Formats: sequence, structure tokens, C-alpha cells
Amino acid sequence: MQKGIRLNDGHVTYLGLLAKKDGTRRGCLSKKSSDNTKWHTKWFALLQNMLFYFENESSSRPAGLYLLEGCICDRAPSPKPSLSAKECLEKQYYFTVSFTQENQKALELRTEDVKECDEWVAAISHASFRNLATEHETLMQKYLHLLQIVETEKTVAKQLRQQIEDGEIEIERLKSEIGGLLKDNEKIHASPAAAPTDDDSEIKKIKKVQSFLRGWICRRKWKTIIQDYIRSPHAESMRKRNQVVFSMLDSEAEYVQQLHILVNNFLRPLRMAASSKKPPITHDDVSSIFLNSETIMFLHQIFYQGLKARIASWPTLVLADLFDILLPMLNIYQEFVRNHQYSLQILAHCKQNRDFDKLLKQYEAKPDCEERTLETFLTYPMFQIPRYILTLHELLAHTPHEHIERNSLDYAKSKLEELSRIMHDEVSETENIRKNLAIERMIVEGCEILLDTSQTFVRQGSLIQVPMSEKGKITRGRLGSLSLKKEGERQCFLFSKHLIICTRGSGGKLHLTKNGVVSLIDCTLLEDPEGTDDEYKSGQDMEHLDFKIVVEPKDSQSFTVILVASSRQEKSAWTSDISQCIDNIRCNGLMMNAFEDNSKVTVPQMIKSDSTLYCDDVDIRFSKMMNSCKVLQIRYASVERLLERLTDLRFLSIDFLNTFLHSYRVFTTADVVLDKLITIYKKPISAIPARSLELFFASSQNSKLLYGEPPSSPRASRKFSSPPPLAIAKNSSPNRRRKLSLNIPIITGGKALDLAALSCSSNGYASMYSSVSPFSKTTLDINKLYVSSPVGSKIPDEGEDKKDKMEETSGGKQDLSVREESDNDHNQSDDGDAEASPIKSPTTPKNVKCKNSSGFPTDQRNGDKEFVIRRAATNRVLNVLRHWVSKHSPDFEKNNELKTKVIAFLDEVMHDPELLTQERKAAANIIRTLTQEDHSDNQITLEDVTQLMGEGRTDPFESHSALEIAEQLTLLDHLVFKVIPYEEFFGQGWMKNDKNEKTPYIMRTTKHFNDVSNLIATEILRCEDVVTRVVVIEKWVAVADICRCLHNYNAVLEITSSLNRSSVFRLKKTWLKVSKQTKGLIDKLQKLVSSEGRFKNLREALKNCDPPCVPYLGMYLTDLAFIEEGTPNYTEDNLVNFSKMRMISHIIREIRQFQQTAYKIEMQPKVAQYLLDMSSVLDEESMYECSLRIEPKVPN
Repeated sequence: MQKGIRLNDGHVTYLGLLAKKDGTRRGCLSKKSSDNTKWHTKWFALLQNMLFYFENESSSRPAGLYLLEGCICDRAPSPKPSLSAKECLEKQYYFTVSFTQENQKALELRTEDVKECDEWVAAISHASFRNLATEHETLMQKYLHLLQIVETEKTVAKQLRQQIEDGEIEIERLKSEIGGLLKDNEKIHASPAAAPTDDDSEIKKIKKVQSFLRGWICRRKWKTIIQDYIRSPHAESMRKRNQVVFSMLDSEAEYVQQLHILVNNFLRPLRMAASSKKPPITHDDVSSIFLNSETIMFLHQIFYQGLKARIASWPTLVLADLFDILLPMLNIYQEFVRNHQYSLQILAHCKQNRDFDKLLKQYEAKPDCEERTLETFLTYPMFQIPRYILTLHELLAHTPHEHIERNSLDYAKSKLEELSRIMHDEVSETENIRKNLAIERMIVEGCEILLDTSQTFVRQGSLIQVPMSEKGKITRGRLGSLSLKKEGERQCFLFSKHLIICTRGSGGKLHLTKNGVVSLIDCTLLEDPEGTDDEYKSGQDMEHLDFKIVVEPKDSQSFTVILVASSRQEKSAWTSDISQCIDNIRCNGLMMNAFEDNSKVTVPQMIKSDSTLYCDDVDIRFSKMMNSCKVLQIRYASVERLLERLTDLRFLSIDFLNTFLHSYRVFTTADVVLDKLITIYKKPISAIPARSLELFFASSQNSKLLYGEPPSSPRASRKFSSPPPLAIAKNSSPNRRRKLSLNIPIITGGKALDLAALSCSSNGYASMYSSVSPFSKTTLDINKLYVSSPVGSKIPDEGEDKKDKMEETSGGKQDLSVREESDNDHNQSDDGDAEASPIKSPTTPKNVKCKNSSGFPTDQRNGDKEFVIRRAATNRVLNVLRHWVSKHSPDFEKNNELKTKVIAFLDEVMHDPELLTQERKAAANIIRTLTQEDHSDNQITLEDVTQLMGEGRTDPFESHSALEIAEQLTLLDHLVFKVIPYEEFFGQGWMKNDKNEKTPYIMRTTKHFNDVSNLIATEILRCEDVVTRVVVIEKWVAVADICRCLHNYNAVLEITSSLNRSSVFRLKKTWLKVSKQTKGLIDKLQKLVSSEGRFKNLREALKNCDPPCVPYLGMYLTDLAFIEEGTPNYTEDNLVNFSKMRMISHIIREIRQFQQTAYKIEMQPKVAQYLLDMSSVLDEESMYECSLRIEPKVPN
């Protein structure tokens, strides 16, 4: 359709005069003004498809022109008149002209005569040529249909021509035979012995046989042609293409139903609730949560109806025009995608209202929702566009290159892939919010801290909590008992700021325990508790698997939590993550408190002033989501910027650290990472950007350090005579404690900044940096910042002499007296003027501490800050190394050179004279972890099982109970699953040609799955008797149900997939004998592990179950393949796609969570030997032959 014409002034004037003279329709009409307030009388003239209007009839130049092609002209109702103008408006007749162009306002006109109004409407409708456009579109569809018919007819004609040629050859042959027969007939007629009647009968018989043969040859030839086409690749691809379309119709119907539930069960009821007298939610919040969900529903209802209409015209399936309708509407999806994160944040905020939370639970309890939450429905549109992409991939794979729709489908796929890349990032960035909301819903009592969107989920798992008496001692006779393992089992969730401890109730719901919400800022972690209680020492079953968390809240009584892991590997993972979270909170507080006395800019404000942390640049791009340190997450970055973020001393997000250590092998090497850590340790001043250092060090003397000049103070370098004196608290315990995993013994002033005040605002990034007084009365517990290790527990350094020890001891005594003095004057200092009372640093000598700020020498204060930077740098390096060594030990087991280099570096660190006791201990622990040989925690491996199996005859299936088989199958499945290294999950190595070399452990897991499935099918088909086969099937179904109770979902899928094999599924006589109870159980298990909706039922079960667990690995491999295909590792600017690495890291974290928790199942060699013996297992072809033998096909 023509959207515009090009005219100059001469053309317009000429056409206007022509319209006035020879126009189809001319006359005066009233036209509504652009501001919709007044009506102006104009003289209109209609010429073909152009409508001119003049100021009056005598005007020679037109005032305006409307192009009517494709417009719609209809009568319009009269507006409601006022009382004074009622008679006047009754004589007016209105009609409107609506244009198809975007953003073009409709033309509103009126006349005083009804006949004239109808004539104008008819004339304009005729001039729009809309009927012609509709007819043109219909003809184009018929044309496309005819093109396909022509293509089909050409193929048939070619085949018929070949058939005719063959027929002509056959006719010539038959003619020659007939000629010979005629000659014989003439000879017979010439013979007097032959009767003429006999000759005629023979000829008739011959002709009849020839006619029959010709018909039979033609039918046979036609049947051969049809069979050849049916077997041809073209026909096969068309069948597959039609099957893809039929599957697309089913999935589209399901998606429309999901949108219907979202709108009718949530959006519209919440709109009504917002209009009530006491609304639990505002209309703005409803709009923010749902945005254009209703529009998306209407769009897909139209798309679904069009798809059904195409199916009705089968076998001619034309789909390209449907996607042509969908593509212009992608901006609706883009708005929904961009709003998705904000939508979940608003939902989390509204859930803090109890009335809204109660109302939402009522809506989610409706049968249509099927126990799905609102955020689940809000996420469905995020997965629909990728589903279309996969469908188009399949369609194009089965569409010939010369097909008429090929180019249109290619174009639709490219447009959808552009939107899919945006959706990948949005789904990744909102995963943390959805995870928090899902956990909050599982807790019956609710948990408001999870509604804080800045909380970052770290890990979850099952631990045993040791009960404590009211006096804080372990309950007598309970430690290590079986009842403790059952009753004391707790489901623990670790977040960046809190640890949540729950019990699992019936139905999978969680209940908070007493003191179940633990704030990590008030915690002390003791990895190797050394209690003096006799009962504590008597716990023999612990085997050093326990760790203690001492909680000292400011406003309530302190308490202790003792947790026991199932293995050393799991304990190491928990303690490493907990200490990392504590360090992040405390070290950020130390940095803020240490510098706020001299600098007018606190650390959050300093971060805000550093534009490199939130402004995009050529080598870094940020997302809208913030990490656990309330700094924008990195979306794309260069390797150098990622290493800078890893070693930035101002903050370290645990989610960034986990993602980096999981994925660094994709874009860099271990040697580069280690060299960066060594550089930060030796030159800690380089770990903070120059702009931030200028804010820290206001004096010109220290600014020289930024530009490479020799330091004037010995404190500015790594090597100096002795560290500032340390303070020892009066309530120090002889037990080994540490408030930080690598404690920094810097005591700040009595008035520290409250970390809880740094809350994240949804209004934007800058709003989180609220102005905080540097002398706020809210304080951190100063005891948490002391080194509370006694002198006797210190590891002696060979380089220390007696003089250093005496100085350290005297320094400690001096600071002790200072502490006593400051405690006595605590109330006075609180009441004093904040500006006149500087914060006292414990590293300042006593004679320098005074209320006058001029009493602080500048070099002394800046020396303290330099000391804090060195301590923070040492803490950061050791912290990253500890995380690296404890969670990624294969990096060092496979690379001896790297291992040697780390040990040499840590030896150098331990000989540093300024190293603190806790830092030296941390370095020694890392060296001990690196040098110890046993990493397996004495747990059984698959190789041990193979060695323990006897070489004798395997016991038959009937000799083992269902419980024994289920337990041993679970043990074997977990042994195969837990040894998969996470490096194999990168790069889709399991789909490459050399997959056995790149991903041997994943391929071994796949082989084990197939072997067990083949074993089950073989065991069923080996039975000749129907009754025996029924017994075997029911026993394997019982095994599958026990595996479900053991959380072995991999075995459930192994058994159900074997029952669905064609060789087993076709045994109709056998399945008729199977009981209804068993069939119902099979349906339940198949629904649990079904791939429908991206394994939604299996994901829900994994979310609600407590480890140990064996998930189905194929589900995670599908997710990883989806991520790898949708997003590249590098952008066009050669930046690392760190958002993709974060998505992969989240999946790996969930897999490793299930790998680390082992089953407490005793190995039974005979049962294991039966499950691993594949000598008598049949292959697929032999199975089908066996199936046909025991139940032959029934002839039709």
C-alpha cells in the first residue's frame, strides 16, 4: 500500500484547482481543530484518493491535503450536548476518517444534512481503495497457495511424463508381440484344419490378458512412484516440519493459558483490590508489577487463532505471515523485559504488607495456578521468545532452501535472537530476587530479611545442629547419637548478610528455629572448636566435622550455634563461604571507620565519586542489578577490569568471587590471576584507584605516594620496623577465636558507621549513598575488631627478637589502659560535641589522644590508613587464595608448577615481620591444605566399588529386595555424579566430536544412565512368562518410588525411560496384567521427571528437597546448552561476557551443592555387582527381537 507521495507546490496548486473543478465530491464541511476545542468551516474537494480543503470556496490555493488511500470512514455518534446548545447540536451529523499510518490523528468532520453526510462517507470510502487492498491481500495469499500447487503439479507432471515414456516403450513391445500373434493367426486361418470360431476365442483371451497386464503395469508403476516419494527426503522433511508446527500449536495453547491465568487470577483481581476502600496495593504498583501483560495476552491470542487457522488448511502450512504479525510487536516484549527486574523488586516490597501477602496467597491457592507463584507466571514471557527461536531452528532445518518461506523464517529468527540476548541477561540478573522470594514463600512464618533485594543467596544445604542447654552447654547424652542426626537435621540458607536455620516440616514447608535468623555482622566463626566440656569431647561421631558460630547481638543475649557437616569437603565449603561473608561485612566497616576521621568522604560516598564503578566505558559495561556489596554488577568487561574488581580493596562481592573462580579459565590463566594477587600484596597501594586515594589522603605529603615518589615515612612501604601497637581486649578468651577468617586488628573510634544503614534503594544507584554522619552514635562492637588470641597461642616467627616481643607486650598493656580509660569516659564522650571530639585510634599513643583535633599529627593519622590498606591487601590476597584452594583444589592438583608457586609465595608472606597472628595462621592453613594428600575425606569411590566386587557369578534380580537395589543404585548414581569436575560444564564439550576427550566424566555419567536403563529393559524382556514380567515391572516401579524418597531423581528417570522403550511399551498383554496402583504410580513418577515446561516439576522437587540428592544431569546440560547457544563468550569489542559466566556459575553452584553432600548408605558388593554387570545386557535391536518373540505382532 502506498504510504506517501512526493509533491511540490505547483503540483498541489494544480491538483487543488482540478479538484475544485472536476472533483468527485465538493462542499462545505466543519473540521475539528487540532486542540479538539473548536470547529472551523472549510471548503472540501475530493479528487480520486486526495481530499483537499480550502479556507473558502473562492480560495485558489488549498490549505491542506489528506491522502485517503487505505483509510476508514465511518459515521460517528454526536457528542453529548449541553443544555444551552441542545437544539443546535441536534442538526449536526458527524463522521470520522481514520488513517492507517502511525501517529496520524483521525480527521473529524460534520455536516448539517444527513444525506450529505452519507454521501461524503460513501465517497471517501470509495476513494480509500480499501476493498482493492483487501482483495489484493486475498489474491496474494491465493497466489502463494497456487505457487505451491504449481510446484507440486510440476513434480507430478515430471513423474507422469516418465511414466508415459515407460508406457510407450511397453506399448511398442506389446505391438511387436501382437504383430507376431497376428502373423500366427493368419497362418492358422490359412490352414484348413483350424476352425474359425476357435481362432476368435483365442484372440479375445489374448486381448483380455493384454488389457489386464497393461492395467496391472500402470497401477504398479503409480504405486512405485508414490512409495518412492513417501520414502524420499523431501517427504520426510515435510512430515517433520508439520510435526514441529503441531508441537508449536500445543505449546502456544499452553502459553496462552498461562497468560490467561496471570491476567484473570492476579492482574484483574489486584486492580479491583487497589480500588477498594483500604487498598493493600496501589494502582501504580499493580502497573509496575504487570506492565503490559494484558497486551501480551491479547497479542498471543491473535497469534494462536492464526496458527489454528493455518492448521485447518493442512497440508498447506504457510507460517511466515504469522511471524510477520508478531515481529512488529516485539517492542511490547522489550518493555516487559526491561521492566522485569523492577517488577520483582516492587513485588518484594509489596509483600512486606501483610494484607497484600495474605491476598496474594489466596490468589496463588486457586486450582488454576497449580501451586505456582506469581513470580513464576511473570517469568513465563521471558522464556517464550527463546522457545520461538528453537521452533524456527527446527522449521528451517526441515524447510528446503528453495522453499518460498525460507527467507521470511530466517528474518524472523534473526529478529527474535536479538531480543533473546537481552532476555538472557535479564533472567540472570533477576535470578537472585526470584530465589529469595521462593525461599521466603517456603518458610511458614515468613522472613522479612529475604524481601531485601540486596540480599544475595550464597548456598544452602542440610546440616545437623547440636542442641544447647539454657546455660550454653551441650545437652547431655545427645552428641553423636542417631536421634540427634534425625531430630537435629536443619536446612540452612546462607546469604551475604544472614544465615537462616530452618526445620523441614510435612509437605516440604520450612519452619524457623529459635534464633533461626542469624546476622553475620554479630558472628564469630570457630572452625575447629576446642571446648572443655567432657560431653563435647565424648562426641566420637563428629570426626572434626563440626564448627561453631558464636552470635553476640547488641540488643539481646548472646548464644552459640554448633553445626555438623556430613563430610570434610562440605564443612570446608560452608566455613569458607561463611567466613567470606563475614569478612566482606567487617572489612568494609573497617575501611569506612578507619578513614572517616580525617576524610570528609566516607567509603560509600567515595565509591559513588568513582565513576568507573557504574559508568560504562570502552572496556566495561554494567547491568542494572547490584551485587551483595551494593555495587553495579558487571555485564561485559576486559580481563584487566575483571582482575581490578577481584583485587579492589574497597569491596569484594562473594557472588563475583564465586563466578570469577568458576569461569576464569575461559578468558585467562591461573598464573595471571596469581601474579595479580602477588602484585597486590607487594604493592597494596595499587589496589585502590588514584581518585579514591586522593580522597583518603588529603595532604600533599601522601599524594606523592600516588605518583611513584619515594615514601617519606617507613610506614608507606611493605617492609617496616614494626607494626603499630595492637590492643588486647579485657575479655579475651584462651580459646582460639576469630571474628574474621583473616582478622584485621584495627580498632576504630568508639563511634563507627552502622553498616545496616547502607540499604539499597529502588529509585536508582546513587540513592543508596545516603548522607551518613561520620560521628553517628550507632556503633560496631569494638570487641569484634580486636585480636583476641593470647600470646601463648601465637605461632612464633624466627625473625622476632626479644626486644620486639617486649615492645609488643608493652604496647598491648598501654592500649589496655587506654581501653579502660575510654570505657570510663564513654558517657562523657557521647554527650560531647561531635565535631570537637575526634575519633580515637588505638594505634595512636596515649599522650597524643586529646579532644583537640590538632593533637593528631598528619603523618601519624595517614600512617594508620596506610597500615589499614596493607592489612586489607593481605586479607584480600589470603582470602581469595583460601577460597581458591578450598573450593577449586583440582587447579593445584593438576598443575604442580602453580602449586609450588603458591606455596613459595605463602612462605614469603609468613616471613613478613609485620604479619599478624591470624594472618600467619591463615597462610599456614592454606599451605597445609595444599600439601595434604587426602582430599577424598575417606569416602568410597566408584573404583573402590569395582575392586570390592567379586569375580564370581552375579546373583539374579530375584535374590535382591527392592530396597537394596534402590539404595545401591542411589549410591552408584551419586558416586558417578559427584566426581564430574565443573570445568566440563563450559563450552558444550559433551556435544563436540571429541566429547570423550573433552568431557570424559559427563560421558561416563551418560553411559551409566544408558547402561542401567538397558539393564532394566533386558530384565523385563528376559522373562518368558507374562506373570513373571508383571512381577518384574512392579518391582522396578517400587525401586523407582524408593529412589524418589531417597531424592535420586536420576534413577527415577532411568527406570521410567526404560519402561517407555518401544520394546517394553508394546507389550500390551503384559501391561493389561499390571495393577492400577502400579500404573498410577508410574504416571506420578513420569509426571515428576517430565521434560514439560523445562522440567518444571523436577525443578520444584529439587528446590524443596534436602541434600543428599542426585538430580538428572540432562536438565542442567540443557540449560547450559541454551546459555551457550544464546550468548557468545566475547562481545564484538572483545570484552568478556561476564553476565553469561554468572549464569553458568549459578548452575554450577547448584550442581556442586548436590555433589558435596554424600549418602550414608553402606555398600553391598553383590547388589552393586548386579547393577554394574553389563555382560548379559541386550542391545536395542536384540531387545526388539526378544519383544517380538514373547509377544508377536497381531495381524490386522
